[in-house]
Formats: sequence, C-alpha cells, structure tokens
Amino acid sequence: MKAVLKKVAPSPEYSFTVRRDIGKSMRNSWHYHPELELLFIKKSSGTWLIGDYIGPFRSGDVVLIGANLPHSFRHETVFIGEEEKRSGEAIVLLFKQDILCTTLALPEMRKIAHLLSLSQQGVKVGSATCRKVAHLMETLPEQTHANRLLTLLQVLNMIAESGDYLLLSTPGFNGAAVQHDSQRLRELIEYTQCHFRDKLTLEDAADMVHMTTTSFCRYFKARTGKTYIRFLTELRIGHACQLLINSDLNITEICFECGYNTLSHFINMFKLITGKKPLQYKSYFK
Repeated sequence: MKAVLKKVAPSPEYSFTVRRDIGKSMRNSWHYHPELELLFIKKSSGTWLIGDYIGPFRSGDVVLIGANLPHSFRHETVFIGEEEKRSGEAIVLLFKQDILCTTLALPEMRKIAHLLSLSQQGVKVGSATCRKVAHLMETLPEQTHANRLLTLLQVLNMIAESGDYLLLSTPGFNGAAVQHDSQRLRELIEYTQCHFRDKLTLEDAADMVHMTTTSFCRYFKARTGKTYIRFLTELRIGHACQLLINSDLNITEICFECGYNTLSHFINMFKLITGKKPLQYKSYFK
C-alpha cells in the first residue's frame, strides 16, 4: 500500500498548524506530508506505524515525525466510535522546518537542530519528559500569535535538552543518516547506503577507513551508537520494508534484492529488527 501525500494548509494568520482531533477526526490512512508532526495522544490507544516501525501507543504518548516520513495511527475502535463519552483525543502540531530555518544555524539551537534531523526516523519522547511536554501542548490550541511559536520552540527545546527519547524507524527506510563527525566515517556510511545489497564485511569496512577490524568496531560504535553490522542490517531491512509495502515482489525476491543469500537468514534478520516476520509485517499495510 503506497503512502498518500496529505496536503496541510495552515491558517493565513499562522506559520504552522495546531489542531485538536477528537473521536472520528483521529482516523487516518498510511500517509506522509512535508511538514514535521508533533503529536500528543491525550486519550487513546492502538498501534502506530511510523516508517518501518510498528508498535503500540497509549494515552500520554508524544511522538515527533519527520518530514515525508510515512505514518499511520490505528486507534482502538472504542476511541473513534459513536460514543462521545469514550471518544479519544489528540493534539497535533504540523510545521515546516523552514519556519525555524534562520535560528537553527545559531549555536543555541544546536540540540534542536539535531532533534529535527533525528525525526526522520520518528522520535518517541520518554515518559518523564512526556508529562512536561503534554502540559505545554495542551495550551497550544488556545494560544494566539507569537505565543504559539514561542511554545513550539519551548516544547522542542524541552525534548532536545532532555535526551529522553527513542528512535523508532530504521535509517534504511526513509534515507535517514546516522549522525557522524568525520570525513572518513561519512564516506564509509554513504558508501554503505549505496552498496548495502553487495557483500560487505567488517574487514572491507575497516580497510576503507584504514583501521584494524578491532579498532574500527570500537570507532564506529563510539560515533554512531551501534555496530557496523547492525547499521548494515538496518539499511537492508529498511529497504525490505519499503518493498513489502510498495511492490509486488514476493518474499524470496525481496530477500535477494536486499543483499541476503538465504531466505531463512533474511527472515531471522527481519524479525530481529522489526519484531515480526515479513508476511506479518506486510499484513498491517493491506
């Protein structure tokens, strides 16, 4: 099922959209949009699909979704049904990064800029920070003019400063880059993103940055927060998720297309990254 582009038109008086969705208005299909989305689930539970991540959500959750990252929220029927007393509620902020474009270059905004780059994988805010963020987001629909923008910055800063968040989708699904700080590592990552279908080994990667295998493993983990093999696996499985959603290829064809030589190994790696087998995963997008 291909994601549908959803167009969002903010009021002429504002540079971004703030919305309170209740009951049926929370329904949505698999879609994407050029705006970043900051969502507070005030009252609901169900399953959210963000990039290639599938997992449960509940009342109190806050998530930041990057520009053009496909997503959908499957609310439990009771929250979007006819019974008003039990209707769910969510507060939605939709904004384009360019409204912060000039300020993001400032040193004071470094952590917020980093958070927005991570949003390309979907960012789930930790429970301790959620409570603080939710309080501010509750006030946004009633705020006007500059107060809205100031509160948006306050919310983003609160999340960025806390470091209390979890990345959801793999970098391979939406082309999200792992953060890195050196030219040789950047070149290796870009090479891996282009050649993940090929047979790549730790020895090959270490040679590219002129290190021993042991030194390279420590170096890559220290700068990216994950092993090279994990990064390579996420790229391959992220691509597999795209093919499962958007193509008619069968599981065996997808296995070979993503750089795996045996179907059993592919299925094991797919389940390791997504928590589901390929056909189970595909069924969510029918």
